[in-house]
Amino acid sequence: MKILVINSGSSSIKYKLFDMSAELLLLGGMIEHVAEQGSKVKDHYEGLKIILEKISRVDAIGHRVVHGAEKFKKPVLIDKNVIHGIRQCCAIAPLHNPANLAGILACKKLLSGIRQVAVFDTAFHQTLPDYAYVYGLPYEYYERFGIRKYGFHGTSHEYVVNEASYILKKPLNKLKIITCHLGNGCSISAVDRGRCVDTSMGFTPLEGLVMGTRCGDIDPALVCYIMHKKSYSAQRMDELLNKSSGLKGISGISNDMRTLVDRKNKGDKRAKLAIDIFVYRVKKYIGSYTAIMEGLDALVFTAGIGENQADIREQICRGAFAHLKKEPKILVIPTNEELMIARETFGVIQAVS
Repeated sequence: MKILVINSGSSSIKYKLFDMSAELLLLGGMIEHVAEQGSKVKDHYEGLKIILEKISRVDAIGHRVVHGAEKFKKPVLIDKNVIHGIRQCCAIAPLHNPANLAGILACKKLLSGIRQVAVFDTAFHQTLPDYAYVYGLPYEYYERFGIRKYGFHGTSHEYVVNEASYILKKPLNKLKIITCHLGNGCSISAVDRGRCVDTSMGFTPLEGLVMGTRCGDIDPALVCYIMHKKSYSAQRMDELLNKSSGLKGISGISNDMRTLVDRKNKGDKRAKLAIDIFVYRVKKYIGSYTAIMEGLDALVFTAGIGENQADIREQICRGAFAHLKKEPKILVIPTNEELMIARETFGVIQAVS
């Protein structure tokens, strides 16, 4: 079976084609500048037409969908009810879900009759217990507006935790694993015997770790304080927290960890501070997740920083497990979200065939 994996962003379409008989990658690439002013690719429909010109056969399509809220706890075959549900989730993921949906609707037109599957970033975290996902707000906000921790990067966390089980030659239901997805966006998940029991991102991807340009955890009262002091609109404040903070905001230099390490080695104090804060926050989450699982068998690093920055990994792990009787295995596993989406799509198609 040949499965086309589509990741539709607001101005790009990433794609990979897999032959699932051997999980072989046949083709991959990206269409950029979708719907941008002056672009020849006026929308996702036109972008997907370009992609499909390179492909002779597609048996099924797997779509990355960022937010499934509580509606979607696992991958699903796309029908009109699923499309309606994804559209409803646009209210809490306005930067991502509309683009994901545009890709689905374009494929529906271009590949009529080909089955499509939605794979949700949030689904892996739907096993969180209520005491981990409910915020300390009036409970009606959860009941009426769905305000709770959802978590993201779920496809990446699920992929590497399964790979860790394979590498360690132990079933997932016998392992306690912490997975660290550290890139420009960062998140950590605690996976206790195959079930995600906590994750660092929350209602949005802003919560948790210090990231490339996102602030991560802060005192929420700071939002009101800064808006008052600077006379910022809600939109300007959102841009500050998401695009001008994190490593970039602290260092005043860059959101790229490689650049910061280079500047730190040349004596730049703010580059060092940004790295120290990043490492401290990761280590703090690892410690707390080890505590809630009452142990740890493996710590997994993945994504750009996690896979490639050995010095950052070493700083994070230094002294982190001195309190444990047995140190966990430290694994570096390259993530493959597209293959995970292809696997999930294949599973759904097999189940309904």
